[in-house]
This record gives sequence, structure tokens and C-alpha cells, in this order.
Amino acid sequence: MTITKVWIKLMKHEWKKQEKEFYAPKQVPQKVILPSFKFFTIAGEGNPNNAFFSDYIAVLYSLAYAVKMSPKQNKQPEGYFDYTVYPLEGVWDLIDKSKYNPEDRIDKDNLKFTLMIRQPSFVSDTFAREIIEMTKEKKPSYLLDNVLFDTIEEGACVQMLHIGSYDDKPASFGKMEAYCTENNLQRKSKMHREIYLSDARKTTPQKLKTILRFQIL
Repeated sequence: MTITKVWIKLMKHEWKKQEKEFYAPKQVPQKVILPSFKFFTIAGEGNPNNAFFSDYIAVLYSLAYAVKMSPKQNKQPEGYFDYTVYPLEGVWDLIDKSKYNPEDRIDKDNLKFTLMIRQPSFVSDTFAREIIEMTKEKKPSYLLDNVLFDTIEEGACVQMLHIGSYDDKPASFGKMEAYCTENNLQRKSKMHREIYLSDARKTTPQKLKTILRFQIL
């Protein structure tokens, strides 16, 4: 193993350990300031329980792991460092906001979303385009033409860790809304972000860990 490879291995960035302020909130609401981060993103509409949704997730992970493994493809970009792939995130809103009733269970067919996976700082616009084109050849998907590479700055937010079923999220959002009221904070919109710390395919609903977050003014 060369000195360079040893150094990269020693420098491995693990977001769970080194970015706890963003990815390890407690089960109580807290205010956090988010800087700008880079993401592969893809937008869609519809019920996330339907079969199509897994295709959106799969295309993002194919790109995320293509970046991660780029040195093995002789495509290592300048500034590359080893890291743990970031978790899947989703920003959620309603297609028809007139149908919203906070006392009713959300109509999941009325949802629209932007799914994303954060990318390390060394990923440039040019390198992101190269990764997308390479993935079209090696692991084609009908969704790759819909993927964007964006820089997103959330700024001031309230977030908390939700443990349990996705259907039980309203209780946690209620705590976050109460926190805002108590601290004279105003929610920017009804849009919110979810960061999925658990693999829903392998975790029982009661043990799912999800970061809930929304922007504040």
C-alpha cells in the first residue's frame, strides 16, 4: 500500500462521528444552522409506498457509490478523501395544499418530494456530470436524466430525532411546532426534510430512526 493510500485511509470521514451537530440530534427539538452542502437530487410525485419509489432511491445510491468508488475506476478527482456515504434525505411537500387538514392522516398520493444524497466537498459540477454519464453506461436507469447536482443551504432550522413508524411523525412535528412557539420562532413553510438513518427494509417500524427538520425564519 502506498503512502498516499495509507493517508487517505487514515483520513476517512465518517459523518456519524464527525458531523454530530447535523446528524445526531436528540429526541427533543433543537435549533441548528445548516451551511451549504452538495447533493445529487431527483424530484417526483406520488405515494412513497408504491413500487416506483424504490427506483428513485436506487438511482441516487448508484451515483453516490460511483463517487465513493471512483478511485477504483481511475477517476479519482482532485482532493478526494475516503468517507462514509451519506444517508438518503427527502424534502416533502403537498401537490394540492388545499387538501391539507392537520387532523387527518396525510393523503400520500398527494405528496411531492425531492430525494437527495449529500456529496463530499471535493465533488465539483464537472465531476458530478462525469459520474452521471459514467453511470448511464455502467448502470443505466430511465431516471438518470432527471438527476440534478445542486448546492443547498438550509440555514436556520429546527430538527429532532424521530424514532418509530413514519406514520407517527405528526407527534414529533407537534413537539417541533410547540418548541417554535415557546422560543418565538416561525416556521418558514409546511415543507420539511427527512433524513433516513435506518434501512426501512431491514428495520421494524418501531425502531426506525429519522431526523425531522424544517426551516425557520
